[in-house]
Amino acid sequence: MTNADTPIVTQVQVYPVAGYDSMLLSLSGAHAPFFTRNIVILKDNAGHTGIGEVHGGEAITKSLEEAIPFVVGQPVCKYKTIVAKLKTGHNERTKNSDGIQNLDLTKLKDVVHAESAIEAAFLDLWGQFLGLPVCELLGDGKQRDDVTVLGYLFYQADGKKYDERYITEDASDNIWFRTRRKPAMDTAGIVAQAHAAKEYYGFKDFKLKGGVFSGEKEMEAVAALGKEFPDARINIDPNGAWKLADAVRLCKDSCLSYAEDPCGTEGGYSGRETMAEFKMRTGIPTATNMIATDWRQFYHAVVEKSIDIVLADPHFWTMSDSVRIGQVLDNWGLTWGCHSNNHFDISLAIFAQTAAACPSVTAMDTHWIWQDGQHLTRSPYKITEGRIHIPDTPGFGLEIDMDAILKANALYKKLPYGDRRDDIGMQHLISGWKFDSKKPCMVR
Repeated sequence: MTNADTPIVTQVQVYPVAGYDSMLLSLSGAHAPFFTRNIVILKDNAGHTGIGEVHGGEAITKSLEEAIPFVVGQPVCKYKTIVAKLKTGHNERTKNSDGIQNLDLTKLKDVVHAESAIEAAFLDLWGQFLGLPVCELLGDGKQRDDVTVLGYLFYQADGKKYDERYITEDASDNIWFRTRRKPAMDTAGIVAQAHAAKEYYGFKDFKLKGGVFSGEKEMEAVAALGKEFPDARINIDPNGAWKLADAVRLCKDSCLSYAEDPCGTEGGYSGRETMAEFKMRTGIPTATNMIATDWRQFYHAVVEKSIDIVLADPHFWTMSDSVRIGQVLDNWGLTWGCHSNNHFDISLAIFAQTAAACPSVTAMDTHWIWQDGQHLTRSPYKITEGRIHIPDTPGFGLEIDMDAILKANALYKKLPYGDRRDDIGMQHLISGWKFDSKKPCMVR
C-alpha cells in the first residue's frame, strides 16, 4: 500500500466548546458552572470524518489551530509521522516546566498534549478506511471486549446558592441525574452518590476525590463506602495534599485497594520519594497522574518504586504512548489506569478504546457520569454493569452531531475565559481563598 492508496486529509476544524458542570470540589478548588474542551474534526477525500477531543483553554486551542497546516493535504496513513512532529514541538515548548506534581492548574497545558486530539481524529479516519475499531490499531490490538469503569465520587457544594448558572436536575426521573446536582458535603452525601451511581451505571468500584476536607473526614467516608459496598475496590485521591506521616497514619489498615497520590513534595523530597516511602510503610499500592506524566518522570518513579498504577490519560500521553506505557507496565508486573477530567462523549470513546488495547488495566476513571446527557455525538458509548462494551464498528464508531457541537461552541464564546479556574468558585465558599498544594481546599 502506498500513500496514493489511502485517503488525504482535506479539512481540519477546531471548535472550543463548553458544557455544564456541578460545583465539584478538589484540592484545586471548586468547579465552575461550565467546563471547557477542544474538539477536532478531520475530513478526508474518501468522505470520512474523524473526531478528537482534548482539554479546554486558549493555549490548547492555539496549538491545535497552528497544527492545521501540518495536517491538511497529508495522507491518513502518515498520521504517526505527523503526530510525532507535533509532539516534538510540544516537548520543546514545555521542556522547562515542572508539570503538575503540585497540581498547579496554570501548568496543566504543559502536560496536556494538544496533538492527542489530532491523533485521535486520525485514528478514527484510519480505522474507518481499514474497517477496524481504533483499539485494533494500537499496541498489539484489542485485548478485551469490555472495559471496567469506576464510579468517581466528589464532595459538592450547593452551587445554585452562589451562581444561578449551575444547573439542577430535580425533575429528572433518573436517580443519578437528580443526585449529581445535589450538595454532598459529608459522608452521608458521598454514600448517597455511590448508591445512585451504582443503581444507574452498575459500578463495582469507587473512587473518592479527596483534598477537600481533613484527611480524617475523608477516610471516614472511605470506611463508610467500604462497609456499604464490601465487595468494591475503593480508592481515594487527595492529589498529594497530605503530609507523608499523615498519609501513612490515615491509610494504614484501611479498606483502600490503592491510594492515588496520597502525598507529594515535602521537606526537600519529591512526590516520587515520599510515595515510595508511603508504600514501604503501609504496604498499600499507589497510583498517580501527577508524578509520572512523561517518560522521564515515569523512569524515576519506577526506579524509586513509587508506583504500582500509572493513570496514563491519553490526553497527557497521546493514545499510542498511553498504550505503549501500558505494555511496559504489564511487562514489569505493574498496571495501567486512566485519569479523567471533565469531558464529553468523544473523550469517553478515546479512553475506552485506549483501555481496550492495554494488556493489564485497573478500573478506568471517567468524569462522564457528571456530563452524561450532554452528547456531541448521536451514539455515545454507554456504561452498563460498570463496563463499556467496545463496538466492532470502524474507527470510534461515533456519528458526530454538528448541531450539538455548534451549540457547545456558542456557549463557550459566552464565557469570560476558556481556561480552568477552580479558584474563582472557591471565593464563594471562603473569602480570599488561594490555592495551597498542602491544604485541602476547605481547610484554611
